[in-house]
Amino acid sequence: MSSPYTIPGSATGAPVCPRHPDRVTYVSCQRCGRPTCPECQRSAAVGVQCVDCVQQANKAVPSRRTIFGGVARAGRPMVTITMMVICVAAYALDLAIPNGFIFQNFAYAPFLTESEPWRMVTSAFLHSTDFLHIAFNMYALWILGNALEPAFGRGRFLAVYLVSAFAGSVGVLLLSPIDTAVVGASGAVFGLFGALFVAQKKRGGDVRQILVLLAINAALGFIIPNIAWQAHLGGLIAGALCAVAIAYAPAKNRNLIQWGGIAAVVVILVALTVYKVSTFPAFILG
Repeated sequence: MSSPYTIPGSATGAPVCPRHPDRVTYVSCQRCGRPTCPECQRSAAVGVQCVDCVQQANKAVPSRRTIFGGVARAGRPMVTITMMVICVAAYALDLAIPNGFIFQNFAYAPFLTESEPWRMVTSAFLHSTDFLHIAFNMYALWILGNALEPAFGRGRFLAVYLVSAFAGSVGVLLLSPIDTAVVGASGAVFGLFGALFVAQKKRGGDVRQILVLLAINAALGFIIPNIAWQAHLGGLIAGALCAVAIAYAPAKNRNLIQWGGIAAVVVILVALTVYKVSTFPAFILG
């Protein structure tokens, strides 16, 4: 019976690469001993290993974690960049498509909560046609994302961002007139402000600059017209609460406590939404 790593019917029984049976090779993997062709060879500390052994070894190595339990990754903050790309693309589409199609179908207003609840999140990716609106939010998102995404990890950072965006709409639902129409990533951005404050506090850092920025931006919401301070407040509170669950979770069962805490914030937001909608007059819901 011939070896599974030899050419079938070969008189010499020459060794062949398991991945490429048509290639004869006399180089063996130092780990498993199987023949490995040049394409499947990987340099190791001692000799050569096959690509399968290298992949298996990489899986066995535990991934590096950040101080808050996220997977440590080098390079650019990809979630932050993705959120920015979506916002900019939506802004461009809103300018390109006439008659306010994007705004009419994806902006949020409290009276639309029961019939089109997805607007509570989609509105956070839209902006007014005023360029300063999107420019400020994208600048703040870039700064905050670069600080928080590497610390929290991609999954946790994305969760904080989306929950804060949802909470911004809940703030509008609870505190604004029922026909108030809102767009913008401000609720999510303020959520990141709240998360940064909590994370910085946990690490023992200076939070005075964050408080100054929050105070200035909060004041602008009352001074400049057409700014939904209600969304800022909702996002800020939710972002801070999510960050508390992430930053202060004990090492034991940390993932469970972190994601459970974030889920609890979502449940509270949903409960507030259902309660507020239940108080609307029937003719509005109709």
